[in-house]
Amino acid sequence: MRTLMAAGGTGGHIFPALTVAEELRTRCELREGIHSSGKRCVIDFLGTGRGLEARLIPASGFTLHTVPAAGLVGITGRRLARNLLVLPRTFIETAKALHQVKPDVVLGMGGYVAGPALLEAALSGIPTLLIEPNAMPGLTNRLLAPIVRFAAVGFEQAANLYGTKAYVTGHAVRKAFFEIPPKVHEPPFTVLVLGGSQGSVAINRCVRETLPLLSRDADRLTFIHQTGERDYNSVCEAYRECGIPAEVHPFIENMPEMFARADLVISRSGAAAVAELAAAGKASILIPFPAAADHHQLANALVMEGAGAARLIVQEDLNPERLGAAVWELLRQPKRLVEMQHAARKLARPDAATRIAELLERLAKC
Repeated sequence: MRTLMAAGGTGGHIFPALTVAEELRTRCELREGIHSSGKRCVIDFLGTGRGLEARLIPASGFTLHTVPAAGLVGITGRRLARNLLVLPRTFIETAKALHQVKPDVVLGMGGYVAGPALLEAALSGIPTLLIEPNAMPGLTNRLLAPIVRFAAVGFEQAANLYGTKAYVTGHAVRKAFFEIPPKVHEPPFTVLVLGGSQGSVAINRCVRETLPLLSRDADRLTFIHQTGERDYNSVCEAYRECGIPAEVHPFIENMPEMFARADLVISRSGAAAVAELAAAGKASILIPFPAAADHHQLANALVMEGAGAARLIVQEDLNPERLGAAVWELLRQPKRLVEMQHAARKLARPDAATRIAELLERLAKC
């Protein structure tokens, strides 16, 4: 079985794809024996070779094939024109990769190359599995709906678009998140601030401006903050000035460990983020990225809020007073935090990676 996984760009695409790849590799080793698995089960990745994927995928023992690619959705003007010029090369190099790998099945996990890879694979008669992690499918996945063989959806709300092709698998999350034990909520409380693997300028700025409002309770708070590279220094300085203990990181390598320490998480609401919050059973304040295609982050956050697992603040309403009030309103109610934890856990699907791997194996036999 040869599988090609088109995934890249951000941690929200790469980590779930690696989780499925690890599940496939483990299943193959158990079935065929560890000495033959390298020959009988080959898993390659297709990506741009930029950022996290260039480091994480080879480090996990998988081959990464790179193609030039750039985003189109939500982009206008000269940048759109430049990105359109890249598109022919994307298709040419993707076709070369498909010819080289000769996959039995292609999985599209998201990122700039997933659309071209699934399209070319489907037109070539190669079975395809589309991963739809969001409650509201984006434009690319809506366009791919008629041609892919199966669609593994993270939310039941997305299943209707794909009809009989849809399988509600949940979103693949690393096992370490499911193994996080419930936390006893008592001072000093730990607040984990995330804005995606590259950080969020808006969240970083609002947290910096909120810190003076929280400084009078500095002995009852500690922060863990993933900033991205750009805002790292300014965020460090803000915590120092307010005297609030904090661990500030441009990027957090061991995210499950930080989740385990957190009483409350402030985060964007990408598919991977909300899936990890559900798996870990963490109460959260969600601030959807307003420019996300088709407002899919807002749709994800609404599902979490509707289940009682999160508090939603849309970015246009985000300000220090509102954020600070929401943080303390929740931290002062440990019982409420526990209720939100239980609600989050109910949304988790621990078998998602297994179910996606089973779909891939089923397609490979077609």
